[in-house]
Parts: sequence; C-alpha cells; structure tokens
Amino acid sequence: MSEKIISEKAPDPVGAYPHARRVGNLLFLSGVGPRRKGAKEIPGVTLDEHKNILSYNIEEQCHSVFQNVKFILEDSGSKWENLIDITVYLTNMKRDFAAFNKIYTAYFPDKTTQPCRTTVEVNALPTPIAIELKCIATI
Repeated sequence: MSEKIISEKAPDPVGAYPHARRVGNLLFLSGVGPRRKGAKEIPGVTLDEHKNILSYNIEEQCHSVFQNVKFILEDSGSKWENLIDITVYLTNMKRDFAAFNKIYTAYFPDKTTQPCRTTVEVNALPTPIAIELKCIATI
C-alpha cells in the first residue's frame, strides 16, 4: 500500500501526479524542477514571447530544485540526509554538468553519506527548465 503526498511548499505538479509516494519506509519523489510555488517566472530563466528559452542560469535553477526537493522531503516526514538515489536530468550536459556537479558537491559534502546518482542529458523537459531531479529517500 502506498500513500500519496502533496507538499504545501513545493510548486504544483505540471501533470497528473503527486509530489511523492510513500511505500513502507521508502519515499519516491516525482520529477522536481526549479519552479516556485505560486510564481509564474522560473528562477534563472528568461523566456521570449513564445515561451522559448532565451537564456538561463543553471546555478540558480540548481539551488531552486534542491530547495523544492527539501520541501517535499520535509512535508513527507523525511529529510535531505535521507536521500539514497538521485537521477538528474540536464538539457545541456556539456554546458551545465560542471556547474551542477560543483553545487551538488556543496549540498552533499560528506562523501560517506552521498546518495547514488545518475546524470542524463535529455532533449527537453515538460516546462522551459534546464534541470529536473528524480529522487528516492528513506523515512
């Protein structure tokens, strides 16, 4: 049996899915991007009139994504230190991986407790963003 979780602090999902599902002592987060609750603008993204990306700041998006993950974890009864597996989706690996990796390392300074991680380049994400995380944590 699983429990559906909706965070009051994280941005609303862009589709028909919850922020997370709890199964036993495991927590599975849906894809998390950098949008903010109640805001139309995406942190670090400049769009043209057709909602195409003109420019973006990967650092600002990374910090916002990590904050959203923390919101969901906390609203689910978990915490940042309980992350055990993260899949990272970047839309431009060549441009953004080094900056992402530097920020990621700052959020996980203790190498003995770092979660597993896979980083994948994708052609696009559902909204005009450059990064999305898919996470599993314990509760």
